[in-house]
Amino acid sequence: MCGIVGFVDQRKKSEKKEIIKKMADKIEHRGPDAEGYYVDSFVALGHRRLSIIDLSKSGSQPIYNEDKTLAIIFNGEIYNYETLKEDLVKKGHVFKTKTDTEVLIHGYEEYKEKLFTRLRGMFAFVIYDKVKQELIGARDHFGIKPFYYYKKKDEFFFASEIKAFLEHPDFQKEVNTDALKMYLIFQYSVHDETFFKNVYTLKPGHYFKYKNGKLTIKEYFKVDYTKTKKNYETYKEELKQVLTDSIKYHQITSDVEVGSYLSGGVDSSYVVSVAKPDKTFSVGFDIPGFDETMFAKDLSDLLGIKNYQKKISSDEFFAILPTIMYHTDEPHANLSTVPLYFLSQLASQDVKVVLSGEGSDEMFAGYNEYYEPLLLRLYSKIPLALRKCLAKIVSPLPHFPGQNTLKRYGRPFYERYIGHGSFITEEEANEILAPNIRSEETIADIIKPYYDKVKNQNDVTKKMYIDMHFWLPKDILLKADKMTMANSLELRVPLLDSLLFAYSKQIPTKYLVRKRQTKYLFRDIANEKIPHEWSQRRKLGFPVPFSKWIREEKYYNMVKEMFNKPYVDQFFDKDFINQLLNNHFNNIQNNGRKIYNIYMFLIWYEVYFVKN
Repeated sequence: MCGIVGFVDQRKKSEKKEIIKKMADKIEHRGPDAEGYYVDSFVALGHRRLSIIDLSKSGSQPIYNEDKTLAIIFNGEIYNYETLKEDLVKKGHVFKTKTDTEVLIHGYEEYKEKLFTRLRGMFAFVIYDKVKQELIGARDHFGIKPFYYYKKKDEFFFASEIKAFLEHPDFQKEVNTDALKMYLIFQYSVHDETFFKNVYTLKPGHYFKYKNGKLTIKEYFKVDYTKTKKNYETYKEELKQVLTDSIKYHQITSDVEVGSYLSGGVDSSYVVSVAKPDKTFSVGFDIPGFDETMFAKDLSDLLGIKNYQKKISSDEFFAILPTIMYHTDEPHANLSTVPLYFLSQLASQDVKVVLSGEGSDEMFAGYNEYYEPLLLRLYSKIPLALRKCLAKIVSPLPHFPGQNTLKRYGRPFYERYIGHGSFITEEEANEILAPNIRSEETIADIIKPYYDKVKNQNDVTKKMYIDMHFWLPKDILLKADKMTMANSLELRVPLLDSLLFAYSKQIPTKYLVRKRQTKYLFRDIANEKIPHEWSQRRKLGFPVPFSKWIREEKYYNMVKEMFNKPYVDQFFDKDFINQLLNNHFNNIQNNGRKIYNIYMFLIWYEVYFVKN
């Protein structure tokens, strides 16, 4: 696992050397073990290395082909690299290292863009063709590893993290306020253009070429669903084998010890039961309803595995928020990002690689929202105009059970389900925003083009498709990468694998959501490896007591101070957001998640633009 940086500009070679070193140092946390550079009159490439495979210096990057006409810098792991290498050796390629990185460069020589679909792993890499003066880069199928680029006039920068761009003297740092409305609604940045103007994310399953000042981006992998007809037991036995193989590949492709995260849920519990690592890691809060560490300890004891734990205090939570926003690069308001940071910090004291359970819910229909009770399905048949009317009536009322459901079902289907972070409506978002940056952009503008691609699929498949394109890469995988890398730790997700997806997309929905239970087939398989209580436990995620804490004077005042800083009215209606906070503090409304969205943006802005 590593960090990559690079740029093209008209500077002298000596200037490029100085700049690329500073850019790479900015993301040293991604690779504290080694660094490497390539600079010529056209391009500068930099690499920070976290040594996982081939721990010798021969694995340092950039790595070159035989005649040194190609150079590569790479972030990630290729789990089938040994199989690919065998084929390339037979075709005459000569290898100098034992790394998966070198397989990529020879693989590109042999297969060109067809290489990308052959790869099983997580990756973001750039290859420089010295002869053509061309850059070729790719990001993995699902977006496990990040890739950002900056394109303006004749300049082109790229990096694993946006903060690296700050060290280039030509980078113009400017807030992209166009991203703010949808961030409030989704809790993460949904556009390809980030919160930094002219900085973009390369989409998962895409590759680019840059030559003669022109950037071309193409898709090499599509998420699609083609169902096959087999009986339940056949699916169960075949999927069991695919899961076992995936976990094995993710575990053995390493020259260092591999541990595992462990919560009280089925995903990480199943991974641990199959992988049987020597160490598991868990965090929680010492508050009833916000802690699953006792389940993790119990399962570890049953499996004979050492479990390491940490309880996070409220003071630790609030103190670490600026660090969290620094590492996410953009405003990010998923509360679970904070415990994930502490979990990564804990694990990094003992191992360099951890397994985790991300991807299972999107792959096997695990989210609670994927199952709709009969009453809700019947309610959704009521004309939309009537449901909208009722939603309007209940919206301003004090919070009551079912209120959010009535509000949600007052929208059309393509707005009703946008993922798991939506606590703010379009109307509320514009009320929160300062008048000069309010926007006419709608949820439909963002989501509907994706729904249109699966309009003939059932509702569960539609939701899975949306989550695969939004919630998973832009929230779940982003925080997983950034929080582990902040602690120089590599995270692997064996339940999110290209071969596993190729199989799972065939499984009929009736086997995924069944008998009022989500992720039915996966839970049934897990039930053979872990106790029934674990395999059937309802999904909780990382529950965080933020809403409870800001009803305490100390933390209420902390947030209030931030809400009233001089720069706040550039972005938000100060009176409105203070009213949200006061209503929450006085127990009139539960505005905790809305407040957190706003608070995280302001902390991010302060980190990157006020304190610089």
